[in-house]
Amino acid sequence: MQTNLAPDIAATPEGIEAERILRKCVHCGFCLATCPTYNLLGDELDSPRGRIYLMKEMLEGAAVTVETQLHLDRCLSCRACESTCPSGVQYGRLIDIGREMAEQRVERTAIDKLKRTVLKKVLPQTALFGAGLAVGRLVKPLLPTSLAKKITSKRDVGVWPIASRTRQMLVLEGCVQPAMAPSINAATARVLDRLGISIIKSPGAGCCGAIPHHLNDPHESHVMIKRNIDAWWSHIERGIEAIVVTASGCGTMVAEYGYTLRNDAVYAEKAARVSALFRDVSQVIAAESEALSEQLAKTLNADQKPKQKLAFHSPCSLQHGLKIKGVVEDLLRDAGYELTAVPDGHLCCGSAGTYSILQPGLSQQLLANKVSALESGAPEIVATANIGCLAHIESGLNGSSKTPIRHWIELLDQRLAG
Repeated sequence: MQTNLAPDIAATPEGIEAERILRKCVHCGFCLATCPTYNLLGDELDSPRGRIYLMKEMLEGAAVTVETQLHLDRCLSCRACESTCPSGVQYGRLIDIGREMAEQRVERTAIDKLKRTVLKKVLPQTALFGAGLAVGRLVKPLLPTSLAKKITSKRDVGVWPIASRTRQMLVLEGCVQPAMAPSINAATARVLDRLGISIIKSPGAGCCGAIPHHLNDPHESHVMIKRNIDAWWSHIERGIEAIVVTASGCGTMVAEYGYTLRNDAVYAEKAARVSALFRDVSQVIAAESEALSEQLAKTLNADQKPKQKLAFHSPCSLQHGLKIKGVVEDLLRDAGYELTAVPDGHLCCGSAGTYSILQPGLSQQLLANKVSALESGAPEIVATANIGCLAHIESGLNGSSKTPIRHWIELLDQRLAG
């Protein structure tokens, strides 16, 4: 794609990066078939190719309108288009640049500003969000059905093993996950302990920075990223083996810390080191396949029950963002589950961070489609790898078959515990 960026943009780091990405696009349109919003709306401007044209015009100096911003807002940032693109267009990075630019040039309504401010201030604060969630659980029977469905049930955390292993890894606790499902990281600690690895918490760390990042507030996102790096750095200097993340949405963010802070004179090298140490929990466990097989043999040989049918929803952040495909599925099969087919498994469930709140209409359509696909194989249980997807899909499942949904690491923990 030929470009002629406006002079005030062309020489900036964002302009240089955007031009590099734009020039890779060959207008082939392969991305349209895998774009969830194009599939729903049928509008070229709600496809990756259409949005690329909008961003190109904006970067070349054209006026930025409310309509332009709307089409960019409707993007889920699922990055399915990146998995499809034969030219390697890094659309996810381009949409971040385009959205930030539109945010600076288009005035949002007071209501829209308020929504975004509340999301940025409440969701990353675990204590604040947790208090609100606790109140919501108490009054859940009194709430409208549409709201009550969104409130996740409380889960038993279980025992967190003492960090006594020689091999040690850090774990990102996150922001909403400790309030919504603290059982996930606890299950991870137990599974890895059985494999000879201790995971340790770092109290100074918190939100990965994805929430403000996707709400077009890079400054606040960078503050959170630097806070996490500072909280982890002493452990890194002492030789921590890896930084484990159990929510693939957060993992995608941490994996790109190095890129995000590449121009920061103080934090660039540290951020790159953190990204190099990042591991999704599935990668850690798959690397311990021999030890895992030994542990599973003890429980599976004693279990004569038929295999439980399971539908796995692979989050967009896992399969498109981190490019991790088939790893979790293989681990679940090894753990004795029978995986059912999930049609259109590459498509987003509609959660996409804050998308389900800011774009509820499209999000609910995507959720209905995803629940239908997951239930098509009549599974006894559904599993996923991201807290946002888990909560969103649970709200849809509760409205239909009430099929339970869990993070896959919780199911592996149960299997290993017999």
